Amino acid sequence: MISEDLVRAYLRIRTAREELIAKHKAELAGLETDRDIISAQLLDICKNEGQNGFKTNAGTVSRRTQSRYWASDWELMYEYINEHEAPDLLEQRIHQKNMKVFLEDHEPPRGLQQDSKYVISVRKPTAK
Repeated sequence: MISEDLVRAYLRIRTAREELIAKHKAELAGLETDRDIISAQLLDICKNEGQNGFKTNAGTVSRRTQSRYWASDWELMYEYINEHEAPDLLEQRIHQKNMKVFLEDHEPPRGLQQDSKYVISVRKPTAK
């Protein structure tokens, strides 16, 4: 039966993909550890020399400041944003599941775009 063959092929491909991902995750983890160790050493060189970078024949190293921000209390953050009229502090993104649930009881807001499509999910047979 053609559909059974397609399901077997789908599961075979998914399994092979999962195995490749697992194999490469382990390899990548080792490379990332090595890179982190080397990055720390390069940062130490910059710090000890009082420089934000340096050139070598192999390449140029640049040290820069990277900042991250997050809220530990979202209610306070929303109050602050409203008080300072600063909605641009937030990313423009809609929570997909929450919007779906919201639209079950409300009219969609003007300007809301929606795209729906069918997708396939395949499960392995369970032992009976």
